[in-house]
Amino acid sequence: MSIRPNRLAGLVACPLLALTLTAGLLPAAALAQAASPMRAPTIRQSLDMHSVNAPRISPDGRRVVYEQSRTNWEANAFETDLWIADVATGARHRLTTAAKSSTDAAWSPDGRWIAFVSDRPAVLPKSPANLRQIWVMPADGGEAQQLTRSEKGVNALKWAPDSRRIAFTAERPEPKAMKDRKETFGEYRVIQADYGMVQLWTLDLPQADEAGRTPAPAEPRAITNGDAYSVGDFAWSPDGARIAFAAQRDPDLISSHTGLIYAVSVADAAAKPLIGEAGPYGSPTWSPDGTRIAFTSAGGEPYFYYANRKISVIPATGGAPRVVNAAFDEDADLLGWSADGIWFGARQKTESGLWRLDPASGASTRITLAETPMAARFSFSSDFSHAAYQGSAPNIYAEIHSAELGTGRTKRLTRAGDQAGAFDTAKRELVRWTSKDGTPIEGVLYTPKGFDPAKAYPLMVVIHGGPTGIDTPAVAPDRVYPLERFLAKGALVLRPNYRGSAGYGGKFRALNVRNLGVGDYADVISGVDALIARGFVDRNRVAAMGWSQGGYISAFITTSSDRFKAVSMGAGISDWMTYYANTDITPFTRQYLKGTPWDDPAIYARTSPISYVAKARTPTLIQHGSNDRRVPIANAYELRQALEDRKVPVKMVVYEGFGHSINKPRQARAVLEENEAWFGHYIFGDPLPTALSPDTPDLKVEEKPAETGGVSR
Repeated sequence: MSIRPNRLAGLVACPLLALTLTAGLLPAAALAQAASPMRAPTIRQSLDMHSVNAPRISPDGRRVVYEQSRTNWEANAFETDLWIADVATGARHRLTTAAKSSTDAAWSPDGRWIAFVSDRPAVLPKSPANLRQIWVMPADGGEAQQLTRSEKGVNALKWAPDSRRIAFTAERPEPKAMKDRKETFGEYRVIQADYGMVQLWTLDLPQADEAGRTPAPAEPRAITNGDAYSVGDFAWSPDGARIAFAAQRDPDLISSHTGLIYAVSVADAAAKPLIGEAGPYGSPTWSPDGTRIAFTSAGGEPYFYYANRKISVIPATGGAPRVVNAAFDEDADLLGWSADGIWFGARQKTESGLWRLDPASGASTRITLAETPMAARFSFSSDFSHAAYQGSAPNIYAEIHSAELGTGRTKRLTRAGDQAGAFDTAKRELVRWTSKDGTPIEGVLYTPKGFDPAKAYPLMVVIHGGPTGIDTPAVAPDRVYPLERFLAKGALVLRPNYRGSAGYGGKFRALNVRNLGVGDYADVISGVDALIARGFVDRNRVAAMGWSQGGYISAFITTSSDRFKAVSMGAGISDWMTYYANTDITPFTRQYLKGTPWDDPAIYARTSPISYVAKARTPTLIQHGSNDRRVPIANAYELRQALEDRKVPVKMVVYEGFGHSINKPRQARAVLEENEAWFGHYIFGDPLPTALSPDTPDLKVEEKPAETGGVSR
């Protein structure tokens, strides 16, 4: 999610407060360095940059499959290929080359096969077009074979322990009654009905005959069915006889509180609930001996949208859950269970890492991972002696790493950061300040090449979504706001981790309950004031921007403050009542505001930017997807009309056919260029174009070829 509004009378007069900068922000070399232009990528070059993600280490720990993004301008798509790296030599090459994307790689337990999901052109007869299906290929490379032709596409897959079966989740085929209804009445949708329930299926892998010929794959077998529940996360038991899964009454986001943990016998498809208390629950994980199941839960908290996600354990036969990491004050991402304990990932402020939990004592120990204080997306070898993960550090691109868990030694396997070698990347460093109510706040400050603290710079405030998102000092390509280009023009960037952000504990995450926007705004403006007090920010050239929750806080700035020269609101909330009645995630608002607009209209008004629009003075760019269900576009129209009526400069851009994110490169380029033009005018004094120019030169970052080895398909 991403949304939050807050503003009370008097927040603009927030006093200047002390700002603490971490050591090294103002080194002597920087003071002596003469200012020179930064070499910043063009917007096209930023969008051409790739990222690496989702590493999957082989059972023996010797190889890692990972995902690498690719920008396909011709197809107007961000696509993903699978690559493979050898841990010992560092050699890597692309594993899949077919059109479209290949993702969600999974090694067979015997290490011989790699299964994955792809929307590439199908080869099985009667396969639906352009949907994700399961494919499998030899781990040493070769032709991939299509295994499924699911009518609605495949959600997720898991190998059985015997490496001869795969379980997967997919929406059930459309019932005949629904097909008949469409034939008679045409397309329409009944709200909170007409659900496509997700089922659990198993699939036997085709076995090669003595001549090496592989037959066509068998038809999958559904082992859950009907309308009783919709399946989410799942896991095979160590003996392969049962599958534990989380399920809720339907796939609607608003039904997550109805979730339960089940186990189903693979042989006869007999399923039973293992817990009597409703969720939400996720990530079921078996103990090595198969007698217990761990899973994530809200630990019984009724307001689970901002509560810590805990790890609980139940007997594999069912029973009362027991929270086993009660003392750990952050969300726990359950990863696996070995003889040494339960493994989970978590954040600590702007860092993230790997922990091992003793389920008996509840003690958690952070695992040392050298030179990568920001580590996530872990996978493990079969004996849990080695791991692969995505890791980074301040001012470093996220890369794929391997690790020896016993020694803490790590090895970088990719070089995504090399693509930025031709550019001057801004320096990122943590800053800290105190908000109006005394709450300590942390953020990330970007400074340009040649930064001189004796000068006053424009300040671009970029506000993350969530509200339980977080900004870190790692480097990533610009995707919504052209930050490196702003820095090249002589600006600073502040990315505040306002109250409610992840990584700072449960109490901090709950500080904007019944305080959305109001407390958030105070955190942002106090950071701005603290930087101004240091003398290196031009108070007359401050801008704010953000998407989703960041867009909501930006809207709060528009209507609550005259301190900012310009604002950009991306997919943001302007009116909580409008939002509540139209969103696909209504429990979010009820939990954060602790009421509905019908029984507590005052709190909805107090936290809605539209309530303060009479004070609006700030030129505002509004960007929104036409089909956004998370933050419905009515919020954008409402704010635009109010600003227009108040004679406040406003421009609204609608991205037709898009939901909450703008996830195609051409429209993403438009988002970036609109923001560059808007702030170029109001902050840097450039002429404001009437429209984007299609004649902007395109400079593409050249993609390096595969470095070693052959290419598989």
